[in-house]
Amino acid sequence: MDHLLGQIVKNEITNSRGLTLIPARSALNQDHIEILRNHLVDPISIVFMSEDEEIHKQSINQVVNTSKELFQSIGMSGKIPLMEIRKEILPFVQQASKNENIFQLFDIVKATDEYTYQHNVGVGILSTLIGRWLNFTDLEIATLSLAATLHDVGKVKVPIELLNKPGKLSDEEFALVKKHTIYGYEMLKDTIGLNHRIPLVALQHHERNDGKGYPLGLKEEKVDLFSKIVAVADIFHAMSSYRPYHEPLPFHEIVSQMRRGTFGALDPTVVSVFLNNIVKRMIGENVILSDGTIGEVISLNPHNIETPFIKVNDEFIDLSKRTDIQIKEIRI
Repeated sequence: MDHLLGQIVKNEITNSRGLTLIPARSALNQDHIEILRNHLVDPISIVFMSEDEEIHKQSINQVVNTSKELFQSIGMSGKIPLMEIRKEILPFVQQASKNENIFQLFDIVKATDEYTYQHNVGVGILSTLIGRWLNFTDLEIATLSLAATLHDVGKVKVPIELLNKPGKLSDEEFALVKKHTIYGYEMLKDTIGLNHRIPLVALQHHERNDGKGYPLGLKEEKVDLFSKIVAVADIFHAMSSYRPYHEPLPFHEIVSQMRRGTFGALDPTVVSVFLNNIVKRMIGENVILSDGTIGEVISLNPHNIETPFIKVNDEFIDLSKRTDIQIKEIRI
């Protein structure tokens, strides 16, 4: 197995009991090799990141590190380094959103550590992608990209231990975390050179169509469209990523819960455009089902596009007629 040294595993490697042996995105070292030998892991079962994926991941890591430095400077000075953000982060955000393989893109932007800073970049990319699917103008996309990248800037004023707390927040702690929307708005509205919609996104991205969001409990038309887009991107990225208090949700669960409004009443048009564009691009993709089998998406079910027809070896499975298995993840 020594020839595997240095290669980066794409997914976490588990033993027969489901215990994680090696976390996803780990570069295999000698200790890892010994663990694989001791647990009799077949190297053929390991999926490694391709050279292209590694290059993309290195690029996003560089941008995330830059984002971290810039946001830390905001925390110390209270000032938004607008020129640096536009020069060092936004070009990557906009270029990444043009990646034709959206499932590779989703995999690359998932946060595994440094969640806060990876989240800023990931939400920026996903929001920009939605803006393209909504046929926004270049000027609208540029404004949306910046707004989405800065949507959580108010969190620089929230204690980091609360943001990374693994357990449930108390009512007092949650009330403090919710203030990041107001902090962000106040910081951005006083920044010269910003479109007025950018501070609105910081303020409104946790508002919901039914008025049950925060901080103002606004409803439908009172919430800016950019804020509604960032809300969808924010939830999808958060649920797809590793957090101190939860593992990434399975693909089918994220899609289903967003459709049902589990995360609050999201704008139905934005949700439909986002999810329908994702699902339509699944044809021809390999997926991992919840029972561990791997199949290929052959066609969509016209009555429920979230439960497509899957080919597993010589068998065809109609997921709309199976309640025992779902799509766990897209296999990149």
